[in-house]
Amino acid sequence: MAETTHTYDNTPGETLKGMAIMIFAAAFIPLLDVFGKMLVTTHELSPGEVGMVRLFVQALVTLPIVFLVDGRDGLKTTRPGLNILRGLLLALGSISFFAALRFMPLADSTAVFLVEPLIVTLFSALFLKETIGWRRIAAVAVGFVGALIIIRPSYAVFGLASLLPLMAAVAVALYLILSRIVSRGTSSLAMMVHAGFVGGIALAAAMAVGHGQGIAELSFAWPHTATAWALLALAGVVGTAGHLLFILAYRLTPASILAPFGYVEIVSAIGFGYVFFGDLPDFAKWIGMAIIVGSGLFVFLRERQTKGASRVPPPH
Repeated sequence: MAETTHTYDNTPGETLKGMAIMIFAAAFIPLLDVFGKMLVTTHELSPGEVGMVRLFVQALVTLPIVFLVDGRDGLKTTRPGLNILRGLLLALGSISFFAALRFMPLADSTAVFLVEPLIVTLFSALFLKETIGWRRIAAVAVGFVGALIIIRPSYAVFGLASLLPLMAAVAVALYLILSRIVSRGTSSLAMMVHAGFVGGIALAAAMAVGHGQGIAELSFAWPHTATAWALLALAGVVGTAGHLLFILAYRLTPASILAPFGYVEIVSAIGFGYVFFGDLPDFAKWIGMAIIVGSGLFVFLRERQTKGASRVPPPH
């Protein structure tokens, strides 16, 4: 997300194209989590390992696109320090979410993670000094209640591990707040490259230490089968392709129009969770998901009313 505002001259056809791209990207991006869950459960890879490969693939796939679109100058940034911090936060978010998938159903983890837009709203007031009214503050609070409804049964079984999707959401929300600042002097594609390389290197360094200390989440357990290698590659490619599609969608259509379609992700996650793992949320979790989605949509509608349609890059 970025803070800059642009004037739109898009045709209705381009707006519809952006909406279609957003829906498609939100529907298939949970495949990244499907592959990640398979890798950390069935194939017993560590969450750090999956996150590291996923981020390196993002950087390596996006790098030639940057050179093709903008040349060597495309990687320039006016905020190198903040780009490094973004990469570290993305690494933390990645390992936290993939670790959560080891314990929790896909739909549950995804639903809790989707409080991230609400956290961004809160952080925008704290760190960017944006004004948010009491209605949006109330919506954020209600959204967290929905997350707690989903977390509660898992907390009884897994303890603090069930809070990992929430940790991932906080890390990614901070990452997006920094992205608003960094985007003023760095292209969206370059931001993906910087975050991918920094995050991948950070996880590799953490694993070098964690493996020696016997930390399961940061251990090296390289794939022993062709299937595991294929799943690793697919996770990286799906994650990168999804984010590139998000960028394209936001270039075609205002964020205030696209934002609600992001919740297609939870519908897709429920479907994939059932097809691949036989998981279906119980009644209480359905209620929690509805609360989170409803709170998020309320925040987006309030944002649209107060600021109008603005062109905002997606998460990179």
